[in-house]
Amino acid sequence: MNGDAVTDRGLWFRVESGGTASSVRRAAERLGDQLELGEARTADLAIVAAELTSNLVKHAQEGVLLLRPVRRAGQAGVELVAIDSGPGMADLTLSSRDGHSTAGTLGIGLGAIVRQASWFDGYSLPGRGTVLAVQVWPAEPAQPSWAGALARPLTGESISGDGFAVRVAEGRHQVLVCDGLGHGPLAAAATDAAAAAFRTAPAGPPSAVVAHLHRAMSHTRGAALAVAELVPETGMLHYSGLGNIAAVVVEGDGQRRGLVSLPGIAGHQRPAIREYDYPFGPGARLVMHSDGVVDRWRLADYPGLAERSPLVMAATLLRDAGVRRDDACVLVARSWT
Repeated sequence: MNGDAVTDRGLWFRVESGGTASSVRRAAERLGDQLELGEARTADLAIVAAELTSNLVKHAQEGVLLLRPVRRAGQAGVELVAIDSGPGMADLTLSSRDGHSTAGTLGIGLGAIVRQASWFDGYSLPGRGTVLAVQVWPAEPAQPSWAGALARPLTGESISGDGFAVRVAEGRHQVLVCDGLGHGPLAAAATDAAAAAFRTAPAGPPSAVVAHLHRAMSHTRGAALAVAELVPETGMLHYSGLGNIAAVVVEGDGQRRGLVSLPGIAGHQRPAIREYDYPFGPGARLVMHSDGVVDRWRLADYPGLAERSPLVMAATLLRDAGVRRDDACVLVARSWT
């Protein structure tokens, strides 16, 4: 770790020993200072970072932690996502109470995290591991986001060519998942160009946004990408994709409906762009991911996961379905009605 500023892509840490805890804590403190979180909240953030990494060292297997800034409603905060494949917990709510322990410790770790956090969510299954997501804001944040996503690079790379973006443009709730061709900095540059163009694109339906991204990416190596728009008020979802971005709507009972993406590369040639409409009722979840995620997961294998936040659901699927030989990105969005 160096002293450079943490970008919106965030930093991934592989937590294999207690020495990682100090690196994570220092990086979190630097990010808190960078975002002007304030002295008191930065101190709270340092406690959260230390406890999360300590829990990974003590209880986890294959533990990783993502540290990144989050922005919402004109303010900035810090988000940490801890992911492991360890023994898991039968009752995460009980385990997060002060005094509860599963390893002969004082049992204050998760309780301290919950107390210092502005927002906390998690999911755990015995024998399958745990995902914990924490946000620390300078003041109380808005309601938990309707969409959550993570992208991580393939093993050996420091930057991911996969990425995502979320926006609300003139009332349109839209999400983007992008997979830059290849790997490394040039793939990441293509995805960054797509995300930047997406955030500033004129408000319009997904097909118009995809066409805008295609034009904006002509100077890059190109990417597979897809844009979805959620309209819970009408019970519909609108979708337009190019290339091998996978997307499904998952109903409350676990039934999956695959969404259609057309062949093509955004930024290259003149691809056919079409938009498709799908039912999206109460309790439905949209799951989008790059081809670095194997599309074999079943929601029925994760009791209660659909009730967790989109971020925790995305992190759980990334852990279990992501492949290490490729960049990987998962985005989950839900209805808010």
